[in-house]
Amino acid sequence: MTTREPTEKVLLDTDIGTDIDDALALAYLLCEPRCELVGVTTVSGEAHRRAEMVSAVCRHVGRTDVPIHVGCDRAMIVDLPQKDAAQASALGSRARQAFTPGNTAIEFLRRTIRENPGQITLLAIGPMTNVGVLFATDPEIPALLKQLVLMCGQFFTSMGGEWNAINDPHATAITYGNTFHARPPKHVSFGLDVTMRCVLPADECRKKFTAHVLEPVRDFAEVWFRKASHVTFHDPLAAASIFQPDLCRYRKGRVSVSLHAPTLGWTIFNPKATEPPLHEAACEVDPDRFFERFFQIVR
Repeated sequence: MTTREPTEKVLLDTDIGTDIDDALALAYLLCEPRCELVGVTTVSGEAHRRAEMVSAVCRHVGRTDVPIHVGCDRAMIVDLPQKDAAQASALGSRARQAFTPGNTAIEFLRRTIRENPGQITLLAIGPMTNVGVLFATDPEIPALLKQLVLMCGQFFTSMGGEWNAINDPHATAITYGNTFHARPPKHVSFGLDVTMRCVLPADECRKKFTAHVLEPVRDFAEVWFRKASHVTFHDPLAAASIFQPDLCRYRKGRVSVSLHAPTLGWTIFNPKATEPPLHEAACEVDPDRFFERFFQIVR
């Protein structure tokens, strides 16, 4: 008799529909045997269309049990650069739940985390608006998580802005604890320093995206390939590392977020910080092991 490995309760917050890597991360989580996907929330422009994309991927593999909620479709203060979900045009006639604009995500996140204290991994792979609003309106929530895992920021190789961080810099600052609220027991970020090393050309993706769960993702990807020649697996790396953290190496320090032009939204890593709370940021990755893991799971 074999012993079943313990599962991880995961809440996914995503801006699926802009870059293709969000859809790939969702597909991975649906296939990962140790993942108990307790809900998905969407964020950024046309958040309701993004929710329809989540629903289409879930229904394609018979997962009608996953709660899906529409989140914030605008940034907290600045004008949101990301206004539409271009890949939703590839939904066609795929079976999916219909959604309307209207934020139900924040209350769903709050309730789910409070009902499962110390058990939830919150994986945020889009702009930080939903997370920032959640933490600002219920400051006890971060401490009730098991861990907070982000695809966000840029920490080591060079200074600069990363898309998720700069889309809503004020929400990013709240998420990283620039304001006074409780802190997650563990806070791990996967920034461009490592995710940019996990890249496949478009033609190779077309050859490799053969798994059943990736059928709708292939359709979304063709919209992406109209303007891109490759896929960078930013979000799937963050998702896979929840279950196999040794795909990466990490450094501890403290992350602060600039709220001043011209560096608005930039993440600054201080490796010399020793007093808690500290953040972990991935600093190295083994791309070959990651791709082996990803395609093994989705197949």
